[in-house]
Amino acid sequence: MNAETRRKKIVEHLSQSTVPVSATVLAGLFSVSRQVIVGDIALLRASGAEITATPRGYVITAAEHSGLIKTVACLHTEAQTEEELCIFVDNGCVVEDVVVEHHIYGQITGQLNLASRYDVSQFMDKLKEKSGASLSSLTDGIHLHTLRCPDKAAFDRACQALEKAGILLKH
Repeated sequence: MNAETRRKKIVEHLSQSTVPVSATVLAGLFSVSRQVIVGDIALLRASGAEITATPRGYVITAAEHSGLIKTVACLHTEAQTEEELCIFVDNGCVVEDVVVEHHIYGQITGQLNLASRYDVSQFMDKLKEKSGASLSSLTDGIHLHTLRCPDKAAFDRACQALEKAGILLKH
């Protein structure tokens, strides 16, 4: 299979998948190295493909998201990260990303795409496994999340729970 055909098949596979697909899985499917897939994804993105890298793998970004898209400002310790993320998903919201304002680099965004406690658990395991720190550690805990919620009531419930936990950043 030539590279162009492989890239078309990668897009097809990602479009049909309901879960993120890792570069390792794609490499196995197409009998190439993980690095070849990473290069393919870079070329696909450069040509306009809406592919997003999440902590669990690649996804095709939907042209239209169903639900309400909202941004919420939070402030918490590293130890409260899992609690915060679970509050969002327990209230039916998908945590699309985390955004911090870095004093040198400006805005830094990390794609998350967390929709369930399982997703949160996987993300937290990866943080621990790689001895990583969350992006909010760069800004003393202050950060934003883009959320996709089924409706305003779900967003309001999540914000109330964040406030109760002392995580919601107030004006």
